[in-house]
Amino acid sequence: MYDPLLDSHPGEGERYPNSYWASTIADSNQAQQVPTLDRDLDTDVVIIGGGYTGLSCAIHLARNYGIKATLLEANQIGWGCSGRNAGFVLHSSGRRSIASMANQWGEEVAATIYQEMRQGVALVEEFIAQGIDCDVQSKGYIKIAHSTRQFKQLQQLANVQQSHSGTPIDVLTREQLHRDYMADHNAYGAIRYQDGFGLNPLKLALGYKELAMNLGVKLYQSTPVLSWLDKHGGKQRLLTPKGIVTAKKVVIATNGYTPKNFSPVITSRTLPVLSQIIVTNPLNPEQLQQANWLTDNVVMDTRALKYYYRKLPDNRVLFGGRGAISGKQASNPYYALRLLKVLKSSFPNIGELTIDYAWSGWICMTLDDIPHIGHDSNQSIHYGMGYCGSGLAFSAQVGKRLADQVSGGTIPNIPLYQSELPRFPLAPLRRVGQWCYFQYGKYVDRFN
Repeated sequence: MYDPLLDSHPGEGERYPNSYWASTIADSNQAQQVPTLDRDLDTDVVIIGGGYTGLSCAIHLARNYGIKATLLEANQIGWGCSGRNAGFVLHSSGRRSIASMANQWGEEVAATIYQEMRQGVALVEEFIAQGIDCDVQSKGYIKIAHSTRQFKQLQQLANVQQSHSGTPIDVLTREQLHRDYMADHNAYGAIRYQDGFGLNPLKLALGYKELAMNLGVKLYQSTPVLSWLDKHGGKQRLLTPKGIVTAKKVVIATNGYTPKNFSPVITSRTLPVLSQIIVTNPLNPEQLQQANWLTDNVVMDTRALKYYYRKLPDNRVLFGGRGAISGKQASNPYYALRLLKVLKSSFPNIGELTIDYAWSGWICMTLDDIPHIGHDSNQSIHYGMGYCGSGLAFSAQVGKRLADQVSGGTIPNIPLYQSELPRFPLAPLRRVGQWCYFQYGKYVDRFN
């Protein structure tokens, strides 16, 4: 599997992984086919990456500023994390809580960040309302406690977040959770938000593609950027397999799929981490009853090494968690079987479960656990990335803010937008640090 810390580019025209999401679409359903770049091209703005961030940036550049950007995707639109994630639409991003942000930057800044994240969800809903059919499920996000101590902390979190948002958050005892939602035997209680939901993430990405093309954005797939050439006339020049793209400004929207040494602006500033997902066989009515599985709300736990799951429209169960450390080990069946074992421990009475689909994808971690947008000293190279595994909704907002930044517009004065990605110390040892964190996480999850 492509490994961003080892490989210079993610391939050229690679097909979608054998995921559940890919099984729900067909190449023929892409109403507007995306060509491959086969000539030299001069453009005002070029966007690298055909996922949520890049597509949202392109849409907002066209819609708000009249700029018809050119977007380059190495493989297929939505091939990276945008088409591989669990499809959780949440008003969050990064790994830091609003409470910790308030402690560091103050209540006003934390409230602004939280509103930006809520606007990300609203933006996804706005895009969907324009005609994107992406299998949207009912609203509700359940955060379950994996210990009694964590349940107490969830109750405190609910109080803090309600004060910021003004929207109610339900506190559910173990008994209430089992009675009204699902009988997860590993849960000690939960809190439930009313405005998260699940969808088909690859269909969403393809919907963004349609919106962008309808606005006149030039999209090219099977077109990797092989290298950056020397500037000419003050413009950036990008080498692709069949042409050179010259642009006044470049937007890097590759997130966890950013190749090794891709640009000095972001080199050694992110850590790509594999997340693993399985999808089971469809549950029959008896199995649903045994688990008292009454909800299709999205679910995530409080572990440092988190697990997350949801019931899909055809009654399959999607279950996810951490994967291998290197791309070389990504296809090892151990990681999928480990998830199935945990799923069965949560629902021990559910009967036979098998893995029908298993895949993995790179999420993008940052040193300070928050996403960032930024640019080089000449403001000719811009980037937005670092969602830490929670970027489906916020990536749309980042794309919007990148469009503002590229066009010289105003963006909120918050650390996510006004401070550059911090560099990892001892960057060549990032994978060693990741392994150490996984061992620490196992210990914390066991005793906390």
